[in-house]
Amino acid sequence: MGPVSDSENARIDYSLYLVTDSGLAMGRPLPDVVRAAVEGGVTCVQVREKDLPARAYMERLLAVRPLLRERGVPLFVNDRVDIALAVEADGVHLGQTDMPLRMARRIAAGRLIVGVSCETVQDAVDAERGGADYVSVSPVFPTPTKTDTAPALGIDGVRAIRGAVRLPVVAIGGINGTNAGDIIRVGADGICVVSAVLSAPDPRDAAAALRGIVERARHGA
Repeated sequence: MGPVSDSENARIDYSLYLVTDSGLAMGRPLPDVVRAAVEGGVTCVQVREKDLPARAYMERLLAVRPLLRERGVPLFVNDRVDIALAVEADGVHLGQTDMPLRMARRIAAGRLIVGVSCETVQDAVDAERGGADYVSVSPVFPTPTKTDTAPALGIDGVRAIRGAVRLPVVAIGGINGTNAGDIIRVGADGICVVSAVLSAPDPRDAAAALRGIVERARHGA
């Protein structure tokens, strides 16, 4: 895995970014759910398993990596730069309380796409200045999947961050079929979802429906 170039990052399709949580997969094996979601239109997958020890986390990542690679879907690791490098993931995603961006970039040495969660416009501006490859706006709406977040930013927050940075912008937090289109229409490059796909009776159909909403909104519908 060589250094990540600007052109390689530009080719990443952030349209429908799935963040995993095995506890929300309704008892189904995570690789099965991820495979179905990708078949339905998911374009990026971040494996987020905060309660797993390092070895188990690596095993979870290695279980989904082959099916993502054969479909050309990038794999992102939550928080852990060391684990992302060890499993040869495509990227790592950092929260505001995780490893500082400058240190993560130094350790990654150009081998990982680095995303940063942003709760304010200033967070996003700082992330861009610090060399982030993309930012996520978090949370847009209240969500039960994460309880340690800042107050919801709403559609206006997405619009403000989109206007403040040139990086790809994705949005996460309480996103579903009723509000996904609004997020794209204010300029976001994609939406991040968790339970809207993982907990759906049919993850493939849920992903396909969301991807359809994103594409229609992107084309003015």
